[in-house]
Amino acid sequence: MASVFERTPMRATRRGVIGMSIAASSALALAACSDDGGEEVDIDAQSKGAMEDFSADMQFTASEAFTLPVLWTEWPDLPITDSWQFFTEIEKRTKVKMEVTTIPFSDAVEKRSLLLSAGDAPTVIPLVYTGEEDSFVSSGAILPISDYVEHMPHFQKYVEEWDLSGMIDLLKQADGKYYMLPGLQEVSVPVFTLVIRKDVFETVGGGIPETWDEMREALVKIKAEYPDSMPLADGFEAWSLLNYAAHAFGAQAGWGFGDGMMDDGSGKLQYTAVSEGYKQMVEYFRGLVADGLLDTESLTAANDGSGGGSVAEKFANELVFAASGSSGTAIEFAQALNETVGEGNYEVLQIAPPGGPAGQVCEPRNFWNGFMLNAEIAESENFLATLQFLDWLYYNPEARELIRWGILDETYTKDADGKITLKPEYSLNAYNINPGAATDIQADLGWSNSVFADSTESRALKESYNTPTFVEYVDSVLASRTPRDPNPPAPLEEMELEQASLLATPIKDTVDTNTLRFIMGDRDIAEWDDYVAELEAQGLQQYVDLINTARDRFEEENS
Repeated sequence: MASVFERTPMRATRRGVIGMSIAASSALALAACSDDGGEEVDIDAQSKGAMEDFSADMQFTASEAFTLPVLWTEWPDLPITDSWQFFTEIEKRTKVKMEVTTIPFSDAVEKRSLLLSAGDAPTVIPLVYTGEEDSFVSSGAILPISDYVEHMPHFQKYVEEWDLSGMIDLLKQADGKYYMLPGLQEVSVPVFTLVIRKDVFETVGGGIPETWDEMREALVKIKAEYPDSMPLADGFEAWSLLNYAAHAFGAQAGWGFGDGMMDDGSGKLQYTAVSEGYKQMVEYFRGLVADGLLDTESLTAANDGSGGGSVAEKFANELVFAASGSSGTAIEFAQALNETVGEGNYEVLQIAPPGGPAGQVCEPRNFWNGFMLNAEIAESENFLATLQFLDWLYYNPEARELIRWGILDETYTKDADGKITLKPEYSLNAYNINPGAATDIQADLGWSNSVFADSTESRALKESYNTPTFVEYVDSVLASRTPRDPNPPAPLEEMELEQASLLATPIKDTVDTNTLRFIMGDRDIAEWDDYVAELEAQGLQQYVDLINTARDRFEEENS
């Protein structure tokens, strides 16, 4: 029997960036440029398979079936199979057959870049986070999708209903266009934060910490009670811990480092890694390491994609009592504790990121992973149909529920109040729902997969698969934390992008290396000025000036 989808191996051909740029530029000559008077695609001539009068809250079903190439990141513990109901059901409903090119999770970003640079990328490139598109704009490899969102009614509807238009504006490049569409989140809460042993913090640590100073006090008390422990851990090579902690110190770090530039309070941009707030953050965590309160092994352990690794074992064995994680990590820790401490003898809680010198603030999180489109789609006869399909897939509420839970009344039920219940013969083991059931809707059927499921979510959908404690977490963040304002936009022009990349990469490497060295104690914090001088010798001021020039230009053009 024929496969339900065609699994295309990644091609290793390298035609070179120059060749790709020429080809992509030719394709982009057809792309719409509605804002600058350029030549527009005749969308009516490229509407094979499209629906007439496609509108928000409408099921997309192609008027003619077509195949859509998609890049698929494969997690080591979630291998894709050609028997997944995910593919067959979406094809059944939409007449769109996904032809996937797989890349491994371990080096997905590098493999994705190689495919785009070689001109071999599939049409749809999912699992893209804001900022990751920047390096592909000047080459012409990806589509300026903002020119076509008028054909995506679901996207437009939820940008308006969830009040995200201001955030969307921040996606714009120097040409006034944006080149990726993010997943939209109805509520702005950090995905990763601290997961703690609530019972231990309450009985030993003095309560749930609201600030990093309170966290230190609690860790000291827990260390005294459990002397073999190093009570705080990360598990994601420090990238997660520094990401959510940095905001409280008025800095950016870890996963949230971005281009390194942040608001200096005056509307200008400064380099975060030389700011006073960044130094305070480094000194804070250096102090925890020095006092045996922070598990240094968890700052160097590679993230294997499972969300905890050996940290879960330490959590289970009462060697760690607070660690970086998401709602899924909290479930993983609870499952591990069931085997050691015993069910009912502990409480695990995901808490709002602690505040600090910069206040009770957290990262803005109304965007999650989205997608880019290969620029060559502008030449496809299925161009409009592809836009409509992706608009349905990423932003239609019924599609989002389908991708998370599977088929209504087959894998799950939904009552009059909207409460979703997974049928007893099915499990969702990643979230500890109906453990032990014969069929896991994720591993066996492909629902709740890591490529599409976490992208766009209403609050109700997010809460439908999480625990009651996660609902408490959402409430606590919304009630007690203020998302930081996004940094002022400073979109770069083509030549500036190339120059910025050449400058930023070695500077960032120096930052990453020395941030960890300072925290681990391998470099004395007294050498901070020497570290700053090293960055300056690598062209830091030139980089800062370049970004601020773009910032001034944007401000002048949009005043």
